[in-house]
Amino acid sequence: MKKLVFASNSIHKLNEIRSILESMFTIISLSDLNCTDDIPETANTLEGNALLKAQYVYNKFGFNCFADDTGLEVEALNGEPGVFSARYAGEDNNAQKNIQKLLTELGSNPNRNAQFRTIIVLIKDGSLNYFEGKIEGKINYKPTGNDGFGYDPVFVPNGMDRSFAELSTNEKNKISHRALAVKKLAEYLGI
Repeated sequence: MKKLVFASNSIHKLNEIRSILESMFTIISLSDLNCTDDIPETANTLEGNALLKAQYVYNKFGFNCFADDTGLEVEALNGEPGVFSARYAGEDNNAQKNIQKLLTELGSNPNRNAQFRTIIVLIKDGSLNYFEGKIEGKINYKPTGNDGFGYDPVFVPNGMDRSFAELSTNEKNKISHRALAVKKLAEYLGI
Protein backbone atom coordinates (compact mmCIF):
# COMPACT_ATOMS: atom_id res chain seq x y z
CA MET A 1 0.00 0.00 0.00
CA LYS A 2 1.26 3.48 -0.84
CA LYS A 3 2.39 5.77 1.97
CA LEU A 4 1.67 9.46 2.23
CA VAL A 5 2.80 11.84 4.97
CA PHE A 6 0.16 14.08 6.51
CA ALA A 7 1.93 17.04 8.12
CA SER A 8 -0.10 17.00 11.32
CA ASN A 9 -0.05 15.65 14.83
CA SER A 10 -3.72 16.46 15.45
CA ILE A 11 -5.31 13.17 16.46
CA HIS A 12 -8.74 14.43 15.37
CA LYS A 13 -7.53 15.42 11.89
CA LEU A 14 -5.51 12.21 11.51
CA ASN A 15 -8.53 10.08 12.39
CA GLU A 16 -10.69 11.93 9.86
CA ILE A 17 -8.07 11.68 7.10
CA ARG A 18 -7.32 8.03 7.83
CA SER A 19 -10.99 7.08 7.81
CA ILE A 20 -11.37 8.67 4.37
CA LEU A 21 -8.13 7.43 2.77
CA GLU A 22 -7.31 4.25 4.70
CA SER A 23 -8.33 1.90 1.90
CA MET A 24 -5.92 3.61 -0.50
CA PHE A 25 -2.99 4.90 1.54
CA THR A 26 -1.13 4.33 4.74
CA ILE A 27 -1.17 7.80 6.27
CA ILE A 28 2.03 8.67 8.12
CA SER A 29 1.79 11.38 10.79
CA LEU A 30 4.49 13.69 12.07
CA SER A 31 4.77 11.60 15.23
CA ASP A 32 5.35 8.52 13.05
CA LEU A 33 8.38 10.43 11.70
CA ASN A 34 9.44 11.32 15.26
CA CYS A 35 8.84 14.97 14.39
CA THR A 36 7.75 16.89 17.46
CA ASP A 37 8.63 20.28 15.99
CA ASP A 38 6.08 23.03 16.38
CA ILE A 39 5.77 24.05 12.74
CA PRO A 40 5.06 27.78 12.57
CA GLU A 41 1.74 28.85 11.09
CA THR A 42 2.60 32.48 10.49
CA ALA A 43 0.86 33.08 7.16
CA ASN A 44 -2.23 35.26 7.00
CA THR A 45 -4.18 32.81 4.80
CA LEU A 46 -5.23 29.18 5.06
CA GLU A 47 -3.35 28.50 1.81
CA GLY A 48 -0.19 30.04 3.26
CA ASN A 49 -0.28 28.05 6.49
CA ALA A 50 -0.93 24.76 4.69
CA LEU A 51 1.99 25.51 2.38
CA LEU A 52 4.32 26.34 5.31
CA LYS A 53 3.56 23.00 6.98
CA ALA A 54 3.90 20.93 3.80
CA GLN A 55 7.15 22.65 2.77
CA TYR A 56 8.62 22.17 6.24
CA VAL A 57 8.05 18.41 6.16
CA TYR A 58 9.08 18.03 2.53
CA ASN A 59 12.30 19.99 3.06
CA LYS A 60 13.22 18.33 6.35
CA PHE A 61 12.30 14.71 5.57
CA GLY A 62 12.16 14.55 1.77
CA PHE A 63 8.81 12.75 1.66
CA ASN A 64 5.88 13.55 -0.58
CA CYS A 65 3.37 15.01 1.83
CA PHE A 66 0.27 17.06 2.30
CA ALA A 67 -0.84 19.52 4.94
CA ASP A 68 -4.07 21.32 5.63
CA ASP A 69 -5.32 24.43 7.30
CA THR A 70 -8.94 24.99 8.16
CA GLY A 71 -10.89 28.02 9.21
CA LEU A 72 -14.40 28.83 10.29
CA GLU A 73 -15.53 31.96 8.48
CA VAL A 74 -18.53 33.75 9.99
CA GLU A 75 -20.33 36.24 7.76
CA ALA A 76 -21.44 38.64 10.53
CA LEU A 77 -17.85 38.76 11.87
CA ASN A 78 -16.35 39.67 8.48
CA GLY A 79 -14.93 36.17 8.01
CA GLU A 80 -13.52 35.79 11.53
CA PRO A 81 -12.13 33.73 13.11
CA GLY A 82 -10.82 32.47 9.73
CA VAL A 83 -7.10 31.74 9.70
CA PHE A 84 -7.03 32.33 13.49
CA SER A 85 -9.75 29.76 14.24
CA ALA A 86 -7.61 27.44 16.39
CA ARG A 87 -6.29 30.30 18.52
CA TYR A 88 -9.27 32.65 18.42
CA ALA A 89 -9.47 32.93 22.21
CA GLY A 90 -5.73 32.59 22.88
CA GLU A 91 -2.58 30.65 22.12
CA ASP A 92 -3.64 27.59 24.16
CA ASN A 93 -5.90 26.39 21.30
CA ASN A 94 -8.82 25.70 23.65
CA ALA A 95 -11.97 24.71 21.75
CA GLN A 96 -14.38 25.60 24.57
CA LYS A 97 -12.87 29.07 24.96
CA ASN A 98 -12.93 29.56 21.17
CA ILE A 99 -16.61 28.62 21.02
CA GLN A 100 -17.45 30.89 23.94
CA LYS A 101 -15.65 33.84 22.32
CA LEU A 102 -17.42 33.16 19.01
CA LEU A 103 -20.85 33.06 20.66
CA THR A 104 -20.06 36.21 22.64
CA GLU A 105 -18.91 38.06 19.52
CA LEU A 106 -22.06 37.02 17.64
CA GLY A 107 -24.36 37.74 20.58
CA SER A 108 -27.97 37.82 19.41
CA ASN A 109 -27.06 38.75 15.82
CA PRO A 110 -29.64 36.98 13.64
CA ASN A 111 -27.11 36.54 10.83
CA ARG A 112 -25.61 33.16 11.77
CA ASN A 113 -24.28 32.32 8.28
CA ALA A 114 -20.86 30.66 8.29
CA GLN A 115 -18.69 28.28 6.36
CA PHE A 116 -15.91 25.88 7.19
CA ARG A 117 -13.11 25.99 4.63
CA THR A 118 -10.16 23.60 4.33
CA ILE A 119 -7.16 24.04 2.08
CA ILE A 120 -4.87 21.08 1.42
CA VAL A 121 -1.45 21.56 -0.11
CA LEU A 122 0.18 18.48 -1.63
CA ILE A 123 3.88 18.47 -2.43
CA LYS A 124 4.57 15.54 -4.73
CA ASP A 125 8.01 15.24 -6.30
CA GLY A 126 8.56 18.95 -5.71
CA SER A 127 5.38 20.19 -7.39
CA LEU A 128 2.60 21.98 -5.51
CA ASN A 129 -1.10 21.28 -5.76
CA TYR A 130 -3.93 22.96 -3.86
CA PHE A 131 -7.33 21.47 -3.01
CA GLU A 132 -10.23 23.28 -1.34
CA GLY A 133 -13.28 21.99 0.46
CA LYS A 134 -15.97 24.10 2.02
CA ILE A 135 -19.36 23.64 3.58
CA GLU A 136 -21.84 26.34 4.40
CA GLY A 137 -24.05 26.42 7.43
CA LYS A 138 -25.14 28.38 10.46
CA ILE A 139 -23.80 28.98 13.96
CA ASN A 140 -26.05 27.64 16.72
CA TYR A 141 -26.85 29.88 19.69
CA LYS A 142 -25.42 27.19 22.00
CA PRO A 143 -23.25 24.06 21.64
CA THR A 144 -24.97 20.72 21.00
CA GLY A 145 -23.56 17.21 20.62
CA ASN A 146 -20.56 15.37 22.01
CA ASP A 147 -18.65 14.20 18.94
CA GLY A 148 -16.29 16.04 16.64
CA PHE A 149 -13.86 18.73 17.75
CA GLY A 150 -13.20 22.44 17.50
CA TYR A 151 -16.31 24.39 16.53
CA ASP A 152 -18.31 21.27 15.61
CA PRO A 153 -20.81 21.71 18.51
CA VAL A 154 -21.99 25.10 17.17
CA PHE A 155 -21.82 24.52 13.39
CA VAL A 156 -24.99 23.23 11.69
CA PRO A 157 -24.53 22.42 7.98
CA ASN A 158 -27.15 23.83 5.62
CA GLY A 159 -30.00 21.38 5.05
CA MET A 160 -29.48 19.69 8.43
CA ASP A 161 -30.89 20.27 11.89
CA ARG A 162 -27.95 18.76 13.78
CA SER A 163 -24.52 20.18 14.52
CA PHE A 164 -21.35 18.50 13.28
CA ALA A 165 -20.91 17.27 16.88
CA GLU A 166 -24.23 15.45 16.66
CA LEU A 167 -23.29 13.57 13.48
CA SER A 168 -21.52 10.25 13.44
CA THR A 169 -17.97 10.25 12.09
CA ASN A 170 -19.28 8.44 9.02
CA GLU A 171 -21.97 11.07 8.40
CA LYS A 172 -19.57 13.95 8.90
CA ASN A 173 -16.93 12.42 6.63
CA LYS A 174 -19.39 12.36 3.75
CA ILE A 175 -20.06 16.12 3.80
CA SER A 176 -17.37 17.96 5.77
CA HIS A 177 -15.05 20.61 4.39
CA ARG A 178 -12.02 18.40 5.09
CA ALA A 179 -13.66 15.37 3.48
CA LEU A 180 -14.42 17.38 0.34
CA ALA A 181 -10.82 18.62 0.09
CA VAL A 182 -9.47 15.10 0.74
CA LYS A 183 -11.73 13.67 -1.98
CA LYS A 184 -10.26 16.17 -4.45
CA LEU A 185 -6.77 15.14 -3.30
CA ALA A 186 -7.68 11.46 -3.78
CA GLU A 187 -9.06 12.13 -7.28
CA TYR A 188 -5.84 13.92 -8.20
CA LEU A 189 -3.80 10.98 -6.95
CA GLY A 190 -5.84 8.68 -9.19
CA ILE A 191 -7.88 6.92 -6.59
